[in-house]
Amino acid sequence: MSLDVLTFGCRLNITESEVIRREAAKAGVDNTVIMNTCAVTAEAVRQARQTIRRVKRERPDAQIVVTGCAAQTGAQAFAAMPEVARVLGNEEKLDPRAWQSDARVAVSDIMAVTRPQMHRVDSIEQHTRAFLQIQNGCDHRCTFCIIPFGRGNSRSLLMDDVVTQARRLVENGYREIVLTGVDITSYGPPRLGTLVKRILRELPELDRLRLSSIDSVEADADLLDALGNEPRLMPHLHLSLQAGDDLILKRMKRRHSRADAIAFCEQVRRLRPDVAFGADIIAGFPTETEAMFTRSLDLVDECGLASLHVFPFSPRPGTPAARMPQLDRVAIKERARRLREKGEQALAAHLAAQVGARHRVLAERGGIGRTEQFTAVKLAAPLEPGTLADLIIAGHDGRQLLAA
Repeated sequence: MSLDVLTFGCRLNITESEVIRREAAKAGVDNTVIMNTCAVTAEAVRQARQTIRRVKRERPDAQIVVTGCAAQTGAQAFAAMPEVARVLGNEEKLDPRAWQSDARVAVSDIMAVTRPQMHRVDSIEQHTRAFLQIQNGCDHRCTFCIIPFGRGNSRSLLMDDVVTQARRLVENGYREIVLTGVDITSYGPPRLGTLVKRILRELPELDRLRLSSIDSVEADADLLDALGNEPRLMPHLHLSLQAGDDLILKRMKRRHSRADAIAFCEQVRRLRPDVAFGADIIAGFPTETEAMFTRSLDLVDECGLASLHVFPFSPRPGTPAARMPQLDRVAIKERARRLREKGEQALAAHLAAQVGARHRVLAERGGIGRTEQFTAVKLAAPLEPGTLADLIIAGHDGRQLLAA
């Protein structure tokens, strides 16, 4: 049987692709390529369309099924592509009945979904760490973001179900679990910190627990306590900062200020001195002046960030930011370039600070591993993927650490 699932975008999509693969196989789907798409930027959608055309050229006899956030928010555009056989929404892609049906377009109203779907996932193909979904959707309406229209409103999985799933993954040999979702700091009730503490308490055999991207303004007291006192909760936080200027943050409809972001990083660093921070930052948001952009550049140093995920602003149809006065695309690309350069400098400084240190590294495929801070390490000698090893850092090449 020939069944391939191509995953775009976030860790949540990676987890859901395992469910898609299983349910499609059970339904006897054959000679098919399933595209689990992302819609976070216009570029993500463009790449999905480009991949669809390429796959059809390479495999003209295969059926192409498009699902994921881009399919949810742009179903008719994908259905109009001659290469596409079927389009499934984000709820349908996880529903066994959808894979047993032959409906060409099946995309329901995602905003009507009120209960999360719990799907058993025993392994994550080609990944050494396991991604565990705890939440889906988002209740916030940032003016640049289309994801709530792809994922719906926030809904959380029951804590008992999350712990059961985590136990299954540990029993299947995973040394590290990453809690993932669309907005995991909105988890609850109870709050995310309570869930983290329970997982660590009930699974003493779990070596490492990691968080995916968080919204710092939603971090609860128990989560901060766990960061300070639970060594198995990894000292790495990827923050949804988006900008460093208060007026731009207000126009984005973010709920934190520049001072809030700096204070949060300082607080966490006091609790966990070895923490490393990454962040998402958007370059060229509508109305952003050079002075406003400079405050985003300066935020990298003021928060002590070790890495950046830079997004050149792209207007998403239907979002308020798409109706705001837009910047010139050349200016946006130039600011994105400068932000990336700043991120490279921050990463180089972080790497240099690790030289000579001993780190506990989780080996991955391809001869690399990851430290507790999620920093990539090129291994000096092969290690079985999933192995934890204490290694001395001999140097770095500007992108990753080099083990002795």
